[in-house]
Amino acid sequence: MEGTAHTAATVAWSGFALAFIFGAVGNKVNFCTMGSVSDVVNMGEWGRMRMWLLAIAVAIIGASTLQLLGLADLSKSIYTTPNFTWLSFIVGGFVFGVGMTLGSGCGSKTLIRVGSGNLKSLVVYAFLAISAYMTLRGLFGQFRVSVLQPVAVNLEAYGIKGQDLPSLLAGTGIVLNTLRIAIAAIVAAALLVFVFRDKGFRANFDYIMGGVVIGLVVVAGWYVTGHIGYKENPDTLEMTFFGTNTHAAESFSFVAPLAYTLELLMLWTDKSLTITFGIMAALGVVIGSFAYAIASRTFRWEGFTTAKDLGNHIIGGILMGFGGVTALGCTIGQGITGFSTLALGSIVTFFAIIAGSAATMKYQYWKLMQEE
Repeated sequence: MEGTAHTAATVAWSGFALAFIFGAVGNKVNFCTMGSVSDVVNMGEWGRMRMWLLAIAVAIIGASTLQLLGLADLSKSIYTTPNFTWLSFIVGGFVFGVGMTLGSGCGSKTLIRVGSGNLKSLVVYAFLAISAYMTLRGLFGQFRVSVLQPVAVNLEAYGIKGQDLPSLLAGTGIVLNTLRIAIAAIVAAALLVFVFRDKGFRANFDYIMGGVVIGLVVVAGWYVTGHIGYKENPDTLEMTFFGTNTHAAESFSFVAPLAYTLELLMLWTDKSLTITFGIMAALGVVIGSFAYAIASRTFRWEGFTTAKDLGNHIIGGILMGFGGVTALGCTIGQGITGFSTLALGSIVTFFAIIAGSAATMKYQYWKLMQEE
């Protein structure tokens, strides 16, 4: 029992350390997935979007390498299951995209801003966590489970073992490991070519550093939970993932972990609840961002100036909580971590989030023009 507790603690504290790096670097380079969509939609500027895509490419290369070396089995994650809940991915992703636009940033950016003194993001954090918990186990969860989740394709019925692209194409007669190498190489190479074809991006050290570091942090998260935390349970004698809320291999995601953080704080004396990788990762981002803000003297208290602004951020937090849990992740959870597994659902969610965010920005611009 002592050994399992030590393993779980190692996984959790490793999550904190990696997230500290995420938060500090994310603050320094202004890593913001909502901002990247805004830059493209409103200004035609692709710099921060390329940084996001670079992080995805690095995560794909790293995660695929771990898989091939036997250091993490990505098929044991929530992203690659054969139950393809396509409607949940589309609806959840789109709603999350709307929410992150109203809330001035996704889950990771909310945590980074909390660490740098933004009280507006603290409000978003609170409502996101409450909404996420309600979607996991409460009122919103009833709609998710009864209406959205049943609309799915069970790939096992067609002899397909997972929704990742290599498994989907395994019926072609090509060896699965060969497919993993080939597809990861093709997707990562395509992303890298697009990212580095821009001269301005190549000259921006912060953007390159941000994409590479955040991608590597996600890869390290897979190694921690999928290898270090994957041990034999002395009680059941079965191989078990220790230190994760999903009891599966995980890396970074910033919606459900906020709900689990809220649950732990509210039910602290419940000994069945433990501090996990996701909970410590959320805390680590805040502390890492705070440390950078203090070191760079950029820490500033910031609050709401109008009731309308407050309302938009509250609604944004609620929508992100619902959308992120429904889609099994956010712009980091699905957009990088899930994408690194080459799961079809993660790719669908990635584009649904962008569509929801872009549509909201277009509507906001149209409404602004109507008021003038």
